[in-house]
Parts: sequence; C-alpha cells; structure tokens
Amino acid sequence: MHTFLYVKCNFFVHSHCADSSDSPSPPLSFPTFTMDRPLLRRMSASGCCSYSTLKAWLPILSWLPRYKLKWLQMDLLAGITVGLTTVPQALAYAEVAGLPVQYGLYSAFMGGFIYTLLGTSKDVTLGPTAIMSLLCFSVVGGQPHRAVLLTLLCGLIQAVMALLRLGFLLDFISFPVIKGFTCAAAVTIGFGQVKNILGLKDVPHQFFLEVYYTFYKIPEARIGDVVLGLLCLAVLVMLMFMKMGLGSEDVPPCSRLARKLVWAVTTMRNALVVVAASLVAFSWDAYGHHVFTITGKTSQGLPPFRPPPTSDTMANGTVVSFGEIVEDFGGGLAVIPIMGLLESIAIAKAFASQNDYRIDANQELLAIGVTNIMGSFVSAYPVTGSFGRTAVNSQTGVCSPAGGIVTSVIVLLSLEFLMPVFYYIPKACLAAVIICAVAPMVDYHVVANMWRIRKLDLLPFVVTFLMSFWQVQYGIIAGVAVSGAMLLYNMARPQIKVSDHGVLVMELSSGLSFPATEHLSHIIHTQALQVSLPRSVVLDCHHVSVIDYTVISELRDLLRQFKLRDVQLVFSRLQPSVLEVLLAADLQGLRHTDSVEAALQMEGSCLNRTTEKTQENLGNLWNS
Repeated sequence: MHTFLYVKCNFFVHSHCADSSDSPSPPLSFPTFTMDRPLLRRMSASGCCSYSTLKAWLPILSWLPRYKLKWLQMDLLAGITVGLTTVPQALAYAEVAGLPVQYGLYSAFMGGFIYTLLGTSKDVTLGPTAIMSLLCFSVVGGQPHRAVLLTLLCGLIQAVMALLRLGFLLDFISFPVIKGFTCAAAVTIGFGQVKNILGLKDVPHQFFLEVYYTFYKIPEARIGDVVLGLLCLAVLVMLMFMKMGLGSEDVPPCSRLARKLVWAVTTMRNALVVVAASLVAFSWDAYGHHVFTITGKTSQGLPPFRPPPTSDTMANGTVVSFGEIVEDFGGGLAVIPIMGLLESIAIAKAFASQNDYRIDANQELLAIGVTNIMGSFVSAYPVTGSFGRTAVNSQTGVCSPAGGIVTSVIVLLSLEFLMPVFYYIPKACLAAVIICAVAPMVDYHVVANMWRIRKLDLLPFVVTFLMSFWQVQYGIIAGVAVSGAMLLYNMARPQIKVSDHGVLVMELSSGLSFPATEHLSHIIHTQALQVSLPRSVVLDCHHVSVIDYTVISELRDLLRQFKLRDVQLVFSRLQPSVLEVLLAADLQGLRHTDSVEAALQMEGSCLNRTTEKTQENLGNLWNS
C-alpha cells in the first residue's frame, strides 16, 4: 500500500533574474512548503524518507537543480556587496556585545552556509545585529565563553520550537511591545557609543549610570577621538542621504552609470569610512602620535571548530558549573531566542511580500536554530536576520540564498588575512557606524500613529520602552505581561450589544470563553432577571465559535433561572460546532433558532399567548 504526501508549493520569481529569451520552462523557483497535516501524521516509514519530504526540510533541493549560470553573476555581486557591509558592522557589533572584535566576525559567516541549505527567503542574511548584541551583553556581561554557550542553548531552543511547530507563540508579542523594545534598544546602543566618540574610559554599562558618567567625564574627552568620530558621523550621514536621494533608474545611459557608481559608494559607506579612518590612525601612529583610541590586538586566523564550553573559570580560579551558568542567564535564555526569531521572521516576511514570494515560518525557525547551534562550535554569539544587510542584498538583485555563501567567504578571508589590519581601526569610527545603524530604529512616528488609532496600545509600548532602560529582558517581559493582561481582559469582558425588541436581544461582539461567563451572567441578571418584570432574552451567538464546560454549566443555571421566572432564553444563529456541544450537554429548556428574526417571532407568539391567558384569567375573576 502506497502513501502519498501532498505538498503545496509557492514560488518566487525575481525581476532581476528573469530570462525571457530562454525556453518556456519556468524560471528558477524557490518554494515554501505547507504540508497536509493529517496525511503527514499517517505517513509510513518509507514516506518519511521520500524525496518530497527531504525537499521540505532542505529547500535548497528545490531551487538548486534549476539554478542558471546567469544568476551566478547577480549572486556574486550581491554577496560581495553584503560582505563589504558585514565586516565593519560585525566588528562594531562585537563592541556592543562587550566582546573582542573578532567575535563579531566569528558570528558572521556560519549563517551564510546554513541558510543556503535551510532558508526559504532569497534575501535574508543571518549574522550579528545591534539588538542581539545588546541582549547578549545584558545576559553574559561581555564574557566570551558564556556568550558561546548562550549561542548553543538559544539554537537548541529555536530548533526545538521549529520541530514542535511552536512558531505561533511569537504571535503573542504585540507590535507595541516590539516597537517599544527596538526604540529603547536604539537609544541604549546609540548613547552607549557616545563614550567611544569622546574617547572616555571606565564608564559603567548600566544605562542610567552610563548617562551620568558620560556627562561627568566630558572634560576628559580626547580631541582626536572627538574630531575623528564626528567626521565619520558626518560622512556616513551624508552618504546615507545621498543614497536616499537617488532617483529612479529611468535615466539616460551616462546618468545611469553615475547613479550606479553613487549607489555602490553609498552602499559600501561603512567599509569605506572604516578603511579611511584606519589609514588615518595608522599614519598618526607611525609618526609616534597616539591621538586615537584604537581597537588593538586581535586574534588572527579562523576560530577552532570545537564544542562550546559547558563550564567557566573565574579570575580567582573558581569553576562555575553548567547549571550555575544557566541559572545566571535567567530570563535572557527565553528572551534572546524569541527576539531572534521575531526579528528574522519579520524581516523575511517583509521582503517576501516586497518581492512577491512566500516563506515558511517554521522552516525559518529551524534555519536560525541550526545556525546558532553550529555557530557555537566556531565561537559565535547569538545571531538573527539583519534588516540593513538584507535590504542591501535585495537591492543588489540577489537571485538565490547562494549569495550568502559569497558573503561568508569574504568574512572568512578577512579573518584569515586582515586581522592585523583591524588593529588600527579607531573605536570612534566603529561607534559612528553603530550610531548610524541604530538611528533609524527610533521610530517616533509610531507613537503618533498609536495615539491616533488606539491610545490604549501606548500602554505596553511605554512600559516596554521605560523598563528596557533598566534591564532589556525585563522590558520585554513587562511589555508582554501588560499586553497579555489587556488581551485577557478583552476575553473576560467582551462587548455585549443589548437592544430592545419587546424582548431583549443580546449580541456577543466576540467569542464566549470561560473567563467571560461571569460577565455575561451579570448582564443577563441585571437587565432581564432581576428587574420588576422579568424579560425574555434572545442571545445572538453568531460570533461564538468555541464553547467549553464552564460556559455550559453557567448556561444550565441561567436556563433554570429563566424557567423559574416564566420567561425564555433563546439562542440564535449558533455555529454547528457550538450547537452540537449544547445538544450533547442535554440542557433542559434549550431553545434555538437560525436567525434573530425567527427568535423574535417565537417570543412574540409566546408573549401573545401569555397576554391572552392573563386577560382570560382576569375576565373569569371579574365574572365571579
């Protein structure tokens, strides 16, 4: 007996990579997969090993057989461009994480190889980012061994979430919480680099102390660092605005060439500024003038491939066990994997929508998880998708995830041959790169939009924003808690629209779950049962799709209360699944109709019969 697996494929076609001159065969496609779950559960052992199933877990098998040589040019160009952006950013983000600069490069190459095999977006690039660097520092405090162990644990958590299809948990982190966190992170990271612009030392890392001591130590600022840092900032900002001001590609050939040249320079602005600043620092240092604070000695060569350490040794010789390290990680061990997944999937969805293809969220979870697991063997700290580098990748016209391999090779070459050159990179220059990278994350427009659309959403935003200055992970946890409380309140207190048609019609504006039963019972008692003349009620259940045992128990009691007062409770517009549960509960006196109008007619007839009977009784009493 054969078992068949149904796989639904969605393909992307990128405009830069289409070749109209080829045969009618479809261009290179990059599918995502949605499996029919009942069939998946019934698959036999042989079905589990089928080629279709293998393609679902390894998306590279879907697009690599159709790869065209013409696409190689675009992937090479994109990979080189992103690589020249990645190297200076990785060095800078290692500073944010409180780690030696080479750890930024250690974290920047594994993602390109793994994502090529497992990723479902052609645009996404995985590597160190400002937010993950800040989160890493908040948890490990700049200790390299612990950062590497954190990478392994984060990868395991992310991979398990992918295998168990737990990606839906990310939906419980609301947009205001994400925006509150990213805005606070941008302010924290940006201001944390002011001390490097000024050339200050021995400034605490805790945000409020950092603000105080930065201003307190301004008289100790080094003129060389200040001048170089501000000059780098000015050049980066100027180049960024030049890129934003580029017009459309519909221009004469000569102008098109100039436009491409300007685009190339502005896109690689970080690398160009770092190289120029390093040459300046080297020149001054060669003449014996140490006017800049430089990066200093770094480890040369590729990192050894070895398992991450499961214990740590303190400066005084004390050995810290694995359990103690995990205990020290605390809530960060939950926050970092989730924020990494959230950031990367949001980026993947944004560019999939922009370039008209689909991604598989759970496969993305797996790709990030495996990247972090394998990265921990080469001394990487936790990584995720980078919005800036992904944008560069997309704009350069990448045609497949293979562009990430080129980027990774550039990082590896930098580790092998360029580490001695990085000795002369001024810290003020890296600080300027970081400030320009995080500045767009301060999205003040979102505050005005939330105020205009729904003011209550500012509450989790403000809580997350303010708490993140104390401890980053606590800010996220507090924001999620506030959002969860608001969500639970809406579930427990659904809006009930009451209208009077001779009988009361109560329409539930949302579902009816067990937290809402007490609220519904209170409304019915105060408006129908505990008045001088009890009234019948028609309950419009059109929006109720799920009902549980607690609700059934409350409805049974309400039906009894209505019967004692000689009035009716009628259910209308019940969903078939809800009606099935009510009938299975065998509620005495249950009455239901297909529409509110039918329920009103039913109650009108009952009311007329009751009125006639009352008049007849009064007449008999009068005659007697």
